[in-house]
Amino acid sequence: MKKKFDKEILGNGIETVRNMDNQSISSTYRGSISFNVGPFVGNEESILNSCPTRALSTTKDNEQTTIAIDHGKCIMCGNCSQVAPEFITIQSKPASPVKIKKQLSEYSNSHIQSEKSFEEIGNELREKIKKIFGRSLSIREVDAGSCNGCEIEITALNNPIYDIERFGIHFVASPRHADVLLVTGPASKNMEIALLRTYEATPGPKIVIAVGACACSGGIFGDTYATTGGIDKVVPVDVYIPGCPPRPEVLIQGLLLAVDRMIANGI
Repeated sequence: MKKKFDKEILGNGIETVRNMDNQSISSTYRGSISFNVGPFVGNEESILNSCPTRALSTTKDNEQTTIAIDHGKCIMCGNCSQVAPEFITIQSKPASPVKIKKQLSEYSNSHIQSEKSFEEIGNELREKIKKIFGRSLSIREVDAGSCNGCEIEITALNNPIYDIERFGIHFVASPRHADVLLVTGPASKNMEIALLRTYEATPGPKIVIAVGACACSGGIFGDTYATTGGIDKVVPVDVYIPGCPPRPEVLIQGLLLAVDRMIANGI
């Protein structure tokens, strides 16, 4: 009886998932949007007004309308696909991290989602961390006024499912011990000075990653009297990770992209 009770509490002894590929994402998960092939012939205003964060925009070329999506502003609400289901599809895959903010915008089906598994990305990141930092990569997470949705996903990186410490990544309490600042939230006015001081206290070379739509662009909070409209208004950003919130797999992709950028810069 005791053996059965212990098994129910402790699990099966192998909690870490070895292959976190895209098949692990539910088919009902609201990820990034994609545009179907063919010209748009519907009501422009209805699509634009459906987006609460103004992530959608239009341009005209030779009387043909092009719709653009800014993944840095998209909160994956799905309203646009309900207004124009024949033109917009919600994918079950999240948008990928980028190095340059303008790369968050998409105009067609050219967006390519990484097909590498979580394990493959993690092992690749571990080898690059070992090459640059010797043994490990230290992260200081900074909440610059978020709703804590991104924090939940960041915390999940340390659970038995993802277990990022096996890749040589760990979180630290002080920015003075950090290589990476993982920043969430739209950078509220009350957190602006604190974020700047945290950045200044982090020794170089350092990486700043904007996590989630709010950190990328202000998200649902926008650019108001109480917010700065994205952390790049306060500190320089190396990698933008879209999503509301981004999944743990995408966070790992963002870290890999950041380390690649350090290698490219000769650090």
